[in-house]
Amino acid sequence: MILSGLRQVGVDAEMKLMVHSSLSSFGRVEGGPVTVIDALLEVLTPAGVLLMPSFNHGAPFGEGGAGIYDPATTPTTNGVIADTFWRMPAVYRSLNPTHPFAAWGGGSSRFVNGHHRTLTMGEDSPLGLLLQAGGYGLLMGVGYEVNTFHHVVEVVTGAPCLGKRTEEYPVRMPDGSIAPVRTWGWRERSCPLTGDGRYGEEMRRQGLERTAKVGECKFTLFRLRDCFKVVANLLQEGRNENPPCVRCPIRPRVVTTTVPSDWED
Repeated sequence: MILSGLRQVGVDAEMKLMVHSSLSSFGRVEGGPVTVIDALLEVLTPAGVLLMPSFNHGAPFGEGGAGIYDPATTPTTNGVIADTFWRMPAVYRSLNPTHPFAAWGGGSSRFVNGHHRTLTMGEDSPLGLLLQAGGYGLLMGVGYEVNTFHHVVEVVTGAPCLGKRTEEYPVRMPDGSIAPVRTWGWRERSCPLTGDGRYGEEMRRQGLERTAKVGECKFTLFRLRDCFKVVANLLQEGRNENPPCVRCPIRPRVVTTTVPSDWED
């Protein structure tokens, strides 16, 4: 059923795809998250690319945390499908301390290798590179509110609420050493334009998504470039009582790990 649902919604071989998912939305799945992942890999084939979030959202650096991001051991808080995916053979994981991505497929390492050296959700981030490669997004049992791609639009269009490499945390590097690595500075409160995912209504109105059902689980497939245009317009125009992004008063948070930005546009 999962294979047929993926094909029905439009996923095909050699596609470059970012997936957000919820296993519980499927109901009971024999084989659990591995069954879902295997279906994705079978449809994409090794010529395609599969990205998933493997974010920890700062959990290792909070109370009771390990105090370090280790790409070989630090779990993700993005659900059991994503947490299973990054642990699988031939999956590469980036070195961003709070928002690492995991990637599989032909040439997938290039999407994650330089993540710790660039903006967390910028043009050269894993999702930014996927956009440039003509990539797609797939929501499996979740809505646009969890669609990480709208953060790429925010960063690329210059949202003032996100710090450019303004937080720093220890990361275990591939050679075993520990190094300080920069990530973005998260905003002090939720974005009133993208935080609720309501731009999905505009995606539907313009016919920019394809959907299918697998049991009770809804699949939603969209082109990243289409989503970019919709979100960029929302940020530029504002919505209802919420002003355009450039006039919004929300700014990056300030925490104990905040540092001056080292980024020059």
